[in-house]
Amino acid sequence: MKAVSLFSGAGGMDVGFKAAGFEIVAANELDKHACETFQANHPDTLLLEGDIDNCGADLNEFTGIDVVFGGPPCQGFSVAGKMDPDDPRSKLIFSFCSIVEQLQPKAFVMENVKSLGSLSKFECVRIALISRFQKAGYSVTIHILNAKDFGVPQSRERVFFIGVKKGFKPISSSIFQKYRKVAPTLREVLIPLGKPGTAGNERICNAKVTLASKPILRKSPYAGMLFNGQGRPLNPDGWASTLPASMGGNRTPIIDNNHLYHGDDAWVEDYHQHLMKGGKPQGMHDAPSYLRRLTIDESALLQTFPANYIFCGPSSRVFSQIGNAVPCGLAKVVAMSVKESLLGNLTTSHLPERGQNFEIAFT
Repeated sequence: MKAVSLFSGAGGMDVGFKAAGFEIVAANELDKHACETFQANHPDTLLLEGDIDNCGADLNEFTGIDVVFGGPPCQGFSVAGKMDPDDPRSKLIFSFCSIVEQLQPKAFVMENVKSLGSLSKFECVRIALISRFQKAGYSVTIHILNAKDFGVPQSRERVFFIGVKKGFKPISSSIFQKYRKVAPTLREVLIPLGKPGTAGNERICNAKVTLASKPILRKSPYAGMLFNGQGRPLNPDGWASTLPASMGGNRTPIIDNNHLYHGDDAWVEDYHQHLMKGGKPQGMHDAPSYLRRLTIDESALLQTFPANYIFCGPSSRVFSQIGNAVPCGLAKVVAMSVKESLLGNLTTSHLPERGQNFEIAFT
């Protein structure tokens, strides 16, 4: 099966779709460094660099392709941002829709932040988007999936709008159940990689770890804000929280080396207990030296990129590419589900004419 990739970034979704057996024949990306990364890892894919709204004519030869997939920028819908549907980047979900209308693939997959698929604030956006997909001839289902439920060591919820043409069975939530598996812990993933600075884990983040003078406490020591910046500590015996695209500075998650590699008590847990009992914050002081930031190679593994994946650009832009990506393992699950629909449920009925409406199923 053949697919076109939009808003491709570093190629996280592409890795997953390839692993599911798809051939990625064309892709589009605007960011220069992400384009370099994509080309380095997907040399056989036609990469169209630049604004997606200017590449429609170049995609005409792929009309009727099996799948179009991609993750338009999510900043306008993210709870970590301003949640502004009028953010210019928010309009790019409709640019994705325009390409689907143009190419008329058998199916499409559009990924975004959970809030786009769940918050009442964006209900009008969802209705407008789905209406256009319906008029283009698609039955659409909405799925909110957490990467940790599918073998990815990261608690990362995302929404997937999946549409299929008439003649193919819409994707139901039950189809994902067979792909569920327990994700490994951070300890299981990071220890085999080796310590920061060693071969295969050389690309470290040098941002200092300093304690907040006015910490914000939560029930868990791995929530709240105990440190300056938005980088939160990670529990080696659990999963990572969502890796943000803003990593690379003091928003990069924090690891306790002594806890991870030597089994010592977690400093963060002891300090959190001290604060919860009314102890005085140690604000504006450097944290113990064995508390450090997640590295590039560790971040890539937590996003389930292959160990030999090549990332191009300065460290800050590489961190951004990793944080922006769809976890490859989760993308593979979605791709397998779509493939199953296209291969196993084709009927003899003709495909709908452009503009024909169908019922929408929400899952």
